[in-house]
Amino acid sequence: MSTHAGDLTSPSPEAAAACVLPGAAPDVHPERTWSGPGQQERYGLLRRSRSVAIVGASSNPARASYFVGTYLQSSSPYDLYFVNPMADEILGRPAYASLADLPVAPDIVDVFRRHDDLPGVAQEAVDVGAAALWLQLGSWNEQAAAIAEEAGLSVVMDRCIKIEHARFHGGLHLAGFDTGVISSRRQQLSR
Repeated sequence: MSTHAGDLTSPSPEAAAACVLPGAAPDVHPERTWSGPGQQERYGLLRRSRSVAIVGASSNPARASYFVGTYLQSSSPYDLYFVNPMADEILGRPAYASLADLPVAPDIVDVFRRHDDLPGVAQEAVDVGAAALWLQLGSWNEQAAAIAEEAGLSVVMDRCIKIEHARFHGGLHLAGFDTGVISSRRQQLSR
């Protein structure tokens, strides 16, 4: 059963854990008032987008941003841009100091940053002409959402772009891995 209304499947705990930011808040948030896009809207956003900038990208394989970047680089059609002022290169691609340094306005700005940094990143996304602000699983900031939405950006919060892309494109296995097989039959797990 899904944890979010409108979803067809839930990611495995392992898949979800790979996308959660360290120190992210627990999943119970009665104070949340913002309502995000539904399943069809998220699918449409991913389908029409051509480029993704990962803000807070890391070259450390233990980081969620590295795992997501690796997946998007190998399993998606997106042009990827990595934003990290402390890196020169991530996953064999140049790293940029800021969104303003990118050679294009990205369709999606996928954010792996601390909660307090999110409104500033939202404003940077607006300033460079991005089409969408995507805050990773465990990341929620209604001020950042308001900044982006007021400027006409689509906003997704508390969702992993890797999980969403894999789920919508038929490659999310029960264990959270891309099997390369699209089937309605549940796969037997070997023991």
